[in-house]
Amino acid sequence: MKKFVPYLNASAILVGLTIGISSCGSLGGGGHATSHNPGEASTATGLAFNEEESGFQVNDFRGQPDGPNLRFIEGGRTILGSFEEDVANQSDNHERTVTVASFYMDETEVANIHWLEYLHYVRLDSSREFYESALPDTTVWAKNLAYNDPYVDHYLRYPGFRFFPVVGVTWKQAQDYCTWRSIVVNQKLAEDAGYYDEAIEAEADLPSAGRIPLESGFVLPNYRLPTEAEWEYAALALIGTQWLDENQTHSRLYPWDGHALRNPYGKQLGTFLANFKRGRGDYAGIAGKLNDGAMITTYIYDYPPNDFGLYNMAGNVNEWVQDVYRPLSYQDFDDLNPVRRDGFLDEEDGYDFANYNSLINDRVRVYKGGSWADVAYWMSPGQRRYLEEDSATSTIGFRCAMIRAGTNY
Repeated sequence: MKKFVPYLNASAILVGLTIGISSCGSLGGGGHATSHNPGEASTATGLAFNEEESGFQVNDFRGQPDGPNLRFIEGGRTILGSFEEDVANQSDNHERTVTVASFYMDETEVANIHWLEYLHYVRLDSSREFYESALPDTTVWAKNLAYNDPYVDHYLRYPGFRFFPVVGVTWKQAQDYCTWRSIVVNQKLAEDAGYYDEAIEAEADLPSAGRIPLESGFVLPNYRLPTEAEWEYAALALIGTQWLDENQTHSRLYPWDGHALRNPYGKQLGTFLANFKRGRGDYAGIAGKLNDGAMITTYIYDYPPNDFGLYNMAGNVNEWVQDVYRPLSYQDFDDLNPVRRDGFLDEEDGYDFANYNSLINDRVRVYKGGSWADVAYWMSPGQRRYLEEDSATSTIGFRCAMIRAGTNY
């Protein structure tokens, strides 16, 4: 035992010196380890990173990559809820203070060309059954007492409508699109980073179902539908009302300042700021001076973006969000990143859906934003409506969102 103790002490000193030297050298002359610069050895064990095949691998990381079409939405404290008069007496979105974490959101609605791209690749590598389930319902344009037949045949596939928002998609179809988009975007990032070449060279197993380890450092989190709170927060874009320190000068009724629906500035003075229905029978104004320039949907980049750089957060098409609808969700929500996934604390049994005394169940989802066929009342971000998750209309589309990974704000 006496012979062993000096040996143990000497070993400990040697290991300590090794750790000290490797730790000092690995961080380039001092400082704490960070996600971007973790050093050459563990700060917990002193074991070196990336040593041969058996060592713990720590890949280079330069931050979350930029995802196609995504805009960064800086989170923070906000007051969510409806600022409009409660005409329908639903009382389902009272004002309350919450905090929403930073995230990313598509700057535009998902367009027809994006959906056709999706259908192309689904047809190549999926079953016929799934391909058919991914087809939008183009008959949503059909009306018994209106001649909308051209839209049934042309709206989705005619090149002139390429960058108009896709409609006729259900909440479930939108979810499937988010899953597919996550896979193909990350496969592209992996290919650009040489991930597959290195895996083949090392004779390693390639990931199944397109799933690439998050530890790789070059993949994105999953695309998904935004929560209702995220959507409302992004639509209001109150960052544009910031004045000095933590003061916001005012809230907003729409994604822009003021109560008016027309542009008050510059060369666009007097033009409408969104695509909506002005009144009964008035979808676009009169010939020679069309007010919003669109009788149905319009180009996804039409109208000025809001202060987060997002287009058409009011009008054009309503947009699906993640949340299950409940009229009193505002009472139950957590005040940090609120979302309702199911009937927790407000079960569907209390609404008597089975006996047709209510339309509310765990399969109805919230949609927001107003559309080309809605009056201005529905364009206020706090307004909310709901529809069965397997239903589709000519007035509902969607856009994707994504978390901002690796941050605490």
